[in-house]
Amino acid sequence: MITQAKCKKIIDLAIAHAGDCVSDMLVTVFEQDQATSRFANNEMTQNVDTSSITVTMYVNARNRTAVTSTDDTSARAIKRAVDKAIEKAGVLPHDSTTLKVLKPSNWTEDSAPTFSRYDPRIAALGPDDRLARVKSIIEVARRGRLKAAGIFATYLNTFAVGNTAGLFRFDQQTNVECSITMLSASSSGWQKGFGCNLDTVDPVALAEGAASRARKSRNPVYVRPGDYTVILEPSAVLDLVCFLYGDFTGTEHWYETSSFYKKIGKAVLGDNITITDDASHPLQTGFLFDDEGMNRKKVTIVKDGVLKTPVKSRRSVKYLGGAPTGHGAAPTASEGEYPMNIVVAGGDSSLEEMIASTKRGILMTRVWYVRDVDPNTKLLTGMSRDGTFLIENGKVTRGIKNMRFNQSVIDMLKNVVEVGQPVLAAGEETFPAVVPPMKIEGFRFSSRTKA
Repeated sequence: MITQAKCKKIIDLAIAHAGDCVSDMLVTVFEQDQATSRFANNEMTQNVDTSSITVTMYVNARNRTAVTSTDDTSARAIKRAVDKAIEKAGVLPHDSTTLKVLKPSNWTEDSAPTFSRYDPRIAALGPDDRLARVKSIIEVARRGRLKAAGIFATYLNTFAVGNTAGLFRFDQQTNVECSITMLSASSSGWQKGFGCNLDTVDPVALAEGAASRARKSRNPVYVRPGDYTVILEPSAVLDLVCFLYGDFTGTEHWYETSSFYKKIGKAVLGDNITITDDASHPLQTGFLFDDEGMNRKKVTIVKDGVLKTPVKSRRSVKYLGGAPTGHGAAPTASEGEYPMNIVVAGGDSSLEEMIASTKRGILMTRVWYVRDVDPNTKLLTGMSRDGTFLIENGKVTRGIKNMRFNQSVIDMLKNVVEVGQPVLAAGEETFPAVVPPMKIEGFRFSSRTKA
């Protein structure tokens, strides 16, 4: 695990070596220690500990910006990477959009949350500790005569940013992740947990949830494709809503490629939908500053269905106006900025209440293999998977075979009739976010699937 002092030493060395050859320079250090235990067919299959580090230099030599990276933190390697970046900058064309690096200011002061995203218990977990948790998952599977597959993993992430203006930011955070699929001869169930604190992920509770879904969906039946009332669990909501993230950025509005271009101040979603980006939300994960070292501000993107503002980088505000929101990507990144801490506001309905108020509908645990069909309308296609159920007269009555859907996520968010309490949800299409379960009218299933 790299220390703050070591990160500062690397950044100072790179800047000192560049000297007068550069106008500006930004250096980032990212290290991840990852430990993963995999299991399948009720047996441990793999136990891997890996550590990776990347030092990236962005040099501005007379408005010619170049970047180079290295995974070698020796002084010789750092100097060689700096030399390579300066050499590359020398042959690049002049870039009029180049920005000066950030100076230390109130935009870059450390913000102290009332919570910690570093749990020493996660950092201290060893292979035997992970094995014990995997065994507890497998025991749940064996009691239910099911087969379990999945992972239990821990992460220790370190990120540091420094530049020639004297800015230096540093943070370390932990994550724990557990994904479980329970299988029977005719059905499957799935649950996934993610968090910064060891107590937020309970492998046994997740295993029991996945096992329950697998048992209840045994011997699934076909239902006819068409428009249904659908209740989406949070993971399913996340893996659909995430396809709007790019449309919530200043760069996409500047390029006129956002689905919401020229719609700021207009109603674009249902009036019960409010979406913010809030790095300081207590359920959130991730660092509190962006790739340039600026604090991530809380941004209300959609309020009661009305589009308020995209997140903005220093680059996009030159064209859109306003102030940067601390969501800037690296200087050479194509996306410009990105909302990393989405929070979808919740409501008062519980999942059980949503089911009870549904005469006929479908409950989906997760969505799978989701792809963008039309980027303008955000028409998506994908499949249900690992726990899809028929609801009749306010009760879950049986499992149903998976179906393919073709659904605009924008239209989906205009047809939400009930919203539950938000949780930190983890899916497969994006990073975790805070989202609620939703009940939606007119969700379109286009065909059956073979599996």
